[in-house]
Amino acid sequence: MRRQSDTYWISFKSVSLALVALVAFSCQWMDRNGASDHKGRIPVARVNNTYLYKDELAGIVANGASREDSISRIQSYVNSWIRKQLLIQEATRKMDINEAAVERKILDYRYSIIAYEYQNSYIKQHLDTVVADADIEEYYKNNIDNFVLKQNIVKATYIKVPKSAPRTQRIKELMFSEKEEDANELKSYCLSFSAAHHLVDTAWIAFDELVRNSPMIEIPNKIEFLKSNPYYETSDANYLYFLKVNEYRVSDNVSPLEFVKDEIRNILLNKRKVELAKKLEEEVYREAEGNKDFEIY
Repeated sequence: MRRQSDTYWISFKSVSLALVALVAFSCQWMDRNGASDHKGRIPVARVNNTYLYKDELAGIVANGASREDSISRIQSYVNSWIRKQLLIQEATRKMDINEAAVERKILDYRYSIIAYEYQNSYIKQHLDTVVADADIEEYYKNNIDNFVLKQNIVKATYIKVPKSAPRTQRIKELMFSEKEEDANELKSYCLSFSAAHHLVDTAWIAFDELVRNSPMIEIPNKIEFLKSNPYYETSDANYLYFLKVNEYRVSDNVSPLEFVKDEIRNILLNKRKVELAKKLEEEVYREAEGNKDFEIY
């Protein structure tokens, strides 16, 4: 409890110090121009007959902010307020403003901000983030036309090593071996000598992403390349490149479920969020209706 009080005092002190110059200027201005009826409020800026008051600056400075940061933040806000007021007043003078339409937009904007924050809080408390594999598979089957590949994808092993690396002649042998000890040796070799590698050959990955920064990225017809090269070696001035393709799917074909599984999970979670937001709005409305908190005349 003591620590919270200290933090509040530091923040309050920072804000107070930051306002000293502005308030002093305001008082001098009022002395020169005569006291205005501000109903006890302290003005800190004026644009024609519109005033910005000290109490309207509450919450601008975060708790624990330094004096310098507080002053900078408040000065920035005041300058921004002046510019906006000047533009508003200029527009009012030179345009026929529909005040009712403006007020409706302000109300809609205010509603959007407040409702968004409340809905987010409600969704965080009530969202079930567990999505069953069966639900993902069902969505995939029912919407399969939405999951057409826009790129070539592969399950593959890819290794890039400097030409100076040792035992490069053994890499191909290790890549094709099905022995666990050879798989471990290949992993250890890549960790020690490779400039880039991808050994998880059971996961789908975009082919262009896999071979970026290699001569293979420049291959003109990658579909024909994948069909013709289950294994491929190449080199450039500094590196050797090894590619072993276990499976591939080419663009414009239906994507494998495994490749879009995370995408579908996010889609289903977003649908749940939308449903929760609608549920919250309906609950609030029905409760208010039952309590007769509103009337339509």
